[in-house]
Amino acid sequence: MSSIEFDSLTSGKSVLERAKYIPIRLTFEERKKLRLLEATLTVSEYTDKIDTIRTFGKLKRIKEQCEEICAILCGLMVAADYQKGQELIANKNFQDNEEFFQDVFEIGRRYKIMNPEKMRGTYGKLCYIIQDSQQPEVQEMLGFKLDRPVKTVHWFLEQHDALEILEDKDIDTATNEIFANGKTRMQVEEEIKMKEKAAKRICKVYSESCEMEEEDIEKCLYSIGDSSAYLRQAVYPVETILSFLLNNFKRDDYEDGHSLAIMAGHEGARLSHNHAIQFDFVYQTLTLWKNVGRDMFELWFLAERDLFSSTHTYSLRNTGQGLNRVQYCPNVRRAMEKLLSQTQNSTSSWVGSSVIHLGDDAVPNSLMFIDKYTQISRILNPIIQTITEIDNYMIKDQNLKEYINTTFGGPEEAKMTILIDLFRHGFDGSGADNFFMAGSCIDGRLTSAWNFCSKINKKNYFPLFLLGGFIGFDGGSGFDR
Repeated sequence: MSSIEFDSLTSGKSVLERAKYIPIRLTFEERKKLRLLEATLTVSEYTDKIDTIRTFGKLKRIKEQCEEICAILCGLMVAADYQKGQELIANKNFQDNEEFFQDVFEIGRRYKIMNPEKMRGTYGKLCYIIQDSQQPEVQEMLGFKLDRPVKTVHWFLEQHDALEILEDKDIDTATNEIFANGKTRMQVEEEIKMKEKAAKRICKVYSESCEMEEEDIEKCLYSIGDSSAYLRQAVYPVETILSFLLNNFKRDDYEDGHSLAIMAGHEGARLSHNHAIQFDFVYQTLTLWKNVGRDMFELWFLAERDLFSSTHTYSLRNTGQGLNRVQYCPNVRRAMEKLLSQTQNSTSSWVGSSVIHLGDDAVPNSLMFIDKYTQISRILNPIIQTITEIDNYMIKDQNLKEYINTTFGGPEEAKMTILIDLFRHGFDGSGADNFFMAGSCIDGRLTSAWNFCSKINKKNYFPLFLLGGFIGFDGGSGFDR
């Protein structure tokens, strides 16, 4: 991927527009607080005590657990920095420390948005604590709030009346990620110099005109750069798989043995598509995933808005996957409907269902929605790595070369074996517990992909994955409770 293609990652949105949803980097002091939060959430048994079928006295239990978590935070603060810890607890109650608690919880959320692979066992707990604390009855008992909007680049610059930085002529050069693909070392070094020069000019010019520290402006530029790197990580795997589809298959024609056709009831498929329809189905699904990945920052902010809503409360019920908090998600739903409409308008016809599962047994709440879509890269990256490594296997070892030639008929056929199986059974409507939650719905397409991953060890090409160091698709929930 070249830097020219960067607009495809941002949907053509300006930096000014994107900055509204780009979290600002953590400072050194904030990272200290983050460690305190992670330690507190790790030892907490919040959801085990709150999310139970026992409803009697729930509000009181929520209050007690919130206070216990705040007490642990204060205790750890004393242990980490005695003087600052004493300032927190000396002749003070929890209400007096409301700003500190809001600050710590906001830091954790901000860090998670920029690093989806982190806090995998604690973020869900953090969100559910804030969600419960938003209930009017709980807030009345607690006497303080835990929720605070996540600090963004746009917010930070707005505080300093410096939003003009985001419209500077060099802002793209100073923040876009530099891709090395297909470039010489000299070209890459030249782009790095241009990026550094643009960043230095912006910091110098606006530190004088906006009366800001150069370090603060630099932090904003780095934060935007972080978001650019994240977008590539989220979108590039989908674009790569899309290129595999378009470069190796034709919609209206196929070679013997290379058909993508599937039939309901055969090899676990729940859908019946001929080759052309399945080609369209896969193409449209991947395009939708790419569009979701490009807007993931905005979707994450909307998801938290839905989750922490005091208007739309949740109900605890058994969804077939244990007890889950089922909650209406109006903001995320509207955003997904818009993305789905954009995807549908970019294709000649739409294959399958357009049902978006949100706030039901399939996707109980917006937290689970984010969980699902941040895992797309975890599904696709091991497949991409295996396919791209096959040619290297032919060079590395004569025995590997003989194995690939004998088993698959050569490296190209080995790649096609993996791709055909992926495009057939990674998109066949399988994987759900019942008929209504399976099939071609928007959520079901991702369920099919995970079902395909769960059966990878039974495939005849599985040794090719192991040869590349494959250890799993990392299918564990990013928001374990």
